[in-house]
Parts: sequence; C-alpha cells; structure tokens
Amino acid sequence: MPVHTSDSSRGSRRSSAGLGLALGSAVAFGGSGVAAKPLIEAGLDPLHVVWLRVAGAALVMLPVAVRHRALLRRRPALLAGFGLLAVAGVQACYFAAISRIPVGVALLVEYLAPALVLGWVRFVQRRPVTRAAALGVVLAACGLACVVEVWSGLSFDAVGLLLALGAACCQVGYFVLSDQGSDAGDDAPDPLGVIAYGLLIGAVVLTAVARPWNMHWSVLTGTAHLDGTPVAALLLLAWIVLIATVLAYVTGVLSVRRLSPQVAGVVACLEAVVATVLAWVLLGEHLSAPQIVGGAVVLVGAFIAQSSAPAKGSPEPVASGGPERELSSRESPA
Repeated sequence: MPVHTSDSSRGSRRSSAGLGLALGSAVAFGGSGVAAKPLIEAGLDPLHVVWLRVAGAALVMLPVAVRHRALLRRRPALLAGFGLLAVAGVQACYFAAISRIPVGVALLVEYLAPALVLGWVRFVQRRPVTRAAALGVVLAACGLACVVEVWSGLSFDAVGLLLALGAACCQVGYFVLSDQGSDAGDDAPDPLGVIAYGLLIGAVVLTAVARPWNMHWSVLTGTAHLDGTPVAALLLLAWIVLIATVLAYVTGVLSVRRLSPQVAGVVACLEAVVATVLAWVLLGEHLSAPQIVGGAVVLVGAFIAQSSAPAKGSPEPVASGGPERELSSRESPA
C-alpha cells in the first residue's frame, strides 16, 4: 500500500521553502542601498538610479509579462497597485531617503511598516489588536527615537526621514498585494506575472517622474567608490537590477504566497540588519551605540507586532496586525 505524505508534512516543507525564500529576499533587498549610494554620490540623481533599477528589471522580466498578458484583463487593479506602491513608491522613497540619511537609518524607519499595518487593521478595518501587537508598536517607536537621536534635536535630515516613512507606507502595500489571490487555487494570479507587470507599470510611472533623458549617462561608463575603493558603475547597476530587484522581488513575493504577509514581514526585518552591516563594512557608515540599540529595539518591536498573527489559512480573525486574510480572496486590492 503506498505511503501518502501527510498534509502536515507538506505544510512543513512549504513553510520551510517559504522561510528560505524570505531570507533570500531580505539579503537581496538589503544589498540595494550599498550598491546604489555610490552611484548617487558619483553624480546620479536618486530618482534616476531608481529608474535604472526598475526599467532594467522590467526589461529582464518582459518575456514573463508577454506570457502572462491575460493578467491585464483579469487583475488590472492588482497590477496597478503593485506597480505604484510595491515598485515605484517603495523604491523612489527609499532611494531618495538614502541620499539624505544613512542607509541603515532609512531601512530602520522603513521597517516601521508592521506598526503601520496595525494602524490599518485597527483604524481602517476597525478590528481589534492584541496587547502583544500594541507592545510591538510601542517598542518600534521607542527604538526609532533612539535611531534618530531625538534628544539631540532630530539631527537627521527631516525630509530624509519623511521619505523613509513614505517607503514604509508603500511597503505595507507590497506585503498586502503580494498575498492577493494566494488562496484562490487555480484562479490565483501567477506571482511572476504580477511582478513583471508591476515592474513595467513602475517603470512607466518613474519615467514620467524621473525624466531619465536628463540623466548624467556618463556616470555609468566610469567608476564609483565604495568607501574609497573604485568599482565599475555598470557592475553596481547590474547588482541592483539582477540581484537587488529581480531576484529580491521574485523570492519575496513567492515567500509571501507560501507563508503570509505577517510572517514574511517578520523575516524581511532582517533586510535592515543586512543593509546596516553592509553599509558599515562597505560604506563606512558607523552608527553610535544608542542607534544600534535602537535599531535592535525596532526589529524586536516589529517581530512582536507581527509574530502573534494567525498562521496562513487560519480561520481566526487577524487581531495582531497582519493583513486581513479576507484580502487573499478578493479580486482586486482595497
């Protein structure tokens, strides 16, 4: 008599694969800032770097978009939301932020996203949240206060901090929209198709905003400097496009489909750690002891706020801050 794999075993393998993908995505995304900042310092406008990143990734994913062109008819709202928020919004705000404040600080502010998800659940969806989730938000806010050293009169650029906060708002959309249709069975939109069209839509939007025809193209033929070490600008751009964008988005969206927005969001917090360490090693961006402690508190707060959410597929309502499970079955994002 054949031995059938139990549902729990399959679920365990699915979760393990999802965690591996989420870790890979966090590492890939975490390397974007340290590769982009030298290009910005070499003379490229932050928005031009974003345009190069998104347009290059869209070109790589173009064959996938052609294959899944039916998505334009079936899920236009999902594709538009993913392109505007998860691609154009996150990247534009983040890259503009790192041109004004350290990479690590920008990412730590961006990872207030779990707290913003809680705010969405509590005040927009009008659903209760647990005490553990509320504690996580308080910890994240206190940690952020240490990161920006509020006792010294907000020494960081205020505009840079607002841009990083904008990236956090858009990242909420990334996690929620990545989960759209994950429980829809055969009718679920293909995640690679969603990514491909999100990149294409993001590239179109950013073309209008960034106006790349005014870009200093000569910068790409020269070298940029990683803490004094010359590196070919095209090599940095290739890393940003292929690793920090295409690979990062593909593994990130697939991880959300296998886990849930809240669990994937917890693992994605490691992106801030990766980016901060890389910025320290490669860019010489040293943070003070209070800032390091504050960053750790931000991550702990984000973990607490998200980790008590129900597992994927749970019938329980979301009371701890993860996006509402009903979102998975809607035709288009709210």
